[in-house]
Amino acid sequence: MSEKKKSQNEEPTIATGIDDDEELSAEATPEEIKRGEYTKVITLSYDDERTEE
Repeated sequence: MSEKKKSQNEEPTIATGIDDDEELSAEATPEEIKRGEYTKVITLSYDDERTEE
């Protein structure tokens, strides 16, 4: 199996020590966008707060 195909089957990971919230919410610079060096990040959250009347 080629290295490119092998790496595509692996789950994405983040290196230890990286502040996930800070790193993932940082905007790409125009230069990074021009070079295609960015990833679109979507954050989903589940709000289970219920109010009773």
